[in-house]
Amino acid sequence: MAQISPFSLPGRFWRGNIHTHSTLSDGALRPEQVVEAYKKVGYDFMTISDHFLERFNWPIVDTTAFRSDEFTTIIGAELHTPETSVGELWHILATGLPLDFAPCGKDETGQELARRAAEAGAFVSIAHPSWSQLTIEDSHSIDSAHAVEIYNHSCAVEVDRGEGWYLLDQMLNDGKRLSAIATDDAHFTSHDRGAFGGCIMVKADTLDPDVLLDALKAGNFYSSQGPEIHSVSISENKISINCSPVDTICITGGTARSLTQSGRSITNATLDLAELEKGWFVPDPSPWLRITAKDASGKRAWTNPIWRDEF
Repeated sequence: MAQISPFSLPGRFWRGNIHTHSTLSDGALRPEQVVEAYKKVGYDFMTISDHFLERFNWPIVDTTAFRSDEFTTIIGAELHTPETSVGELWHILATGLPLDFAPCGKDETGQELARRAAEAGAFVSIAHPSWSQLTIEDSHSIDSAHAVEIYNHSCAVEVDRGEGWYLLDQMLNDGKRLSAIATDDAHFTSHDRGAFGGCIMVKADTLDPDVLLDALKAGNFYSSQGPEIHSVSISENKISINCSPVDTICITGGTARSLTQSGRSITNATLDLAELEKGWFVPDPSPWLRITAKDASGKRAWTNPIWRDEF
């Protein structure tokens, strides 16, 4: 039986959010208030990712003073340059930036900015693709990305454009091995509706920021709106999932075929991957799979893509 990463790794899961804003850009709370809000509801770490723009004096928030043995922070920012295919600014999350990361050059493109952030050590994510109306051509142009934001809580509750799987699924079908992040993008400006709705659960031995950052880059995490995934294993073409109580577990890949188990308060499920190869018209098996677990309230947890050639 093959145990699937990150569930097979030593350590524990740490709950974090890497997309949040403060008064140093367009948020309503000061940095220390933002940190305290996440600590209060039980998060283990976070990033204040203020908008890295000249109008805000190029903020990269130094949150090191807020670190402790029980809670930590990762330095980062949301980077912007012109322009996407629909004429919008690029929104690129850079988690793990140095505090002296240089302002954007006058003619620097989104592709060049993302590459510079990655070279500086950051975990680079393509932010809220649905809200930004990103195309597959846009996504392929960011050749240094580690992840796509597949759920943005603020975009979901404010404008019903919080999903990003449509873009990541296409990228996976094109062979791009990226991970999937869920975030808040909280600004604390609309009765807190954008806060505490999406998180990443990072598997690591310690709460050290550098260790968490390495785990992010390695894809050692899953994303959630609340449900927990405890383990995933594969044996003889059967995939087994253990999780907190949910009503639906679904396995999808790069085709229209899927596997679903439904019921009440499911905590364990085993599904036969051979069922993905049955039907009226059977395309080649998808080289990758992902798991969604949805609870009775509709909240979901998602694994990162699982590539068949890795198990």
